[in-house]
Order: sequence, then structure tokens, then C-alpha cells
Amino acid sequence: MMATLDLTAAQTVIAAALASARARAAKPLAVIVLDAGGHPIAFAREDGATFARLEIARAKAKGALGMGADTRILAERAKGNPVFFQSVAVALGGDMAFSPGGVLVRGPQGLVLGSVGASGDTGDCDEECVTAGLHAAGFNQEQTR
Repeated sequence: MMATLDLTAAQTVIAAALASARARAAKPLAVIVLDAGGHPIAFAREDGATFARLEIARAKAKGALGMGADTRILAERAKGNPVFFQSVAVALGGDMAFSPGGVLVRGPQGLVLGSVGASGDTGDCDEECVTAGLHAAGFNQEQTR
């Protein structure tokens, strides 16, 4: 299992996530890896991905990081408390997306190292590609569920 989320690990996550997308015949994706402070480590936007995809991917990654849970979980929580989650999104300047595809990256003791966001296909597909990327880089994502 990886212990650090550095540039090499981030690039591995992105390359494997995009390889997973191509293997699934997904629509073109944008993928971003953020450190624990919300700063980009690496990102990529595939040819054909719309210009907004990178910002949506970043909003997914920032939402997961800022709320301490994968965006799939946040989307479920938002259904039961929409006013709170709308307020959070407003407080963050709209920089939060409640759709699967934002996943926390955890270290060996569950410490949050950062997050990954992807956008371009369905939320489920985006999340599956991120998870494939994290596994390829040696991160054990079972801890985040």
C-alpha cells in the first residue's frame, strides 16, 4: 500500500484511470489529484473532453476532501438534507459537486492524503475509473467505504 501521494503516485492514478476509461469505452474524461490541502498535484483532460470537465472533476475532488467522504456518500446525504448541502456549496463558492467520481485517498492508518476527481461519463463510470487508478497506484480504497 502506498504511504504518500506524490507526483509519481498522482500520475500513476491518472494514467490508470484514463486507461480504465478507454477499456470501458467511456466518454472522454478529465481527472485531477489533489493533496490533503486541496492543491492540485496533477491533472489531465483527454482529447474530446469538454472544457468544463476539469472544473467538475476538481469540484468532486474538493467536495470529497472538504466533507471527508467520497462524493457518492455525499450525494446520498444531500438527498436527506438538501438545504444544508446547498448552503455548503454556496459557502464554497459552488466548488463542490454531489455526483460519484470524487474519492478520498487514504494512507495506511486511514489518514486522508488527498482526493481524486473525475468527470466526463456517468458518475458511476467516473468513480470506477478513479478507483481503478487508485488501485493501480497501490492505494487500498476499501478503507473509504
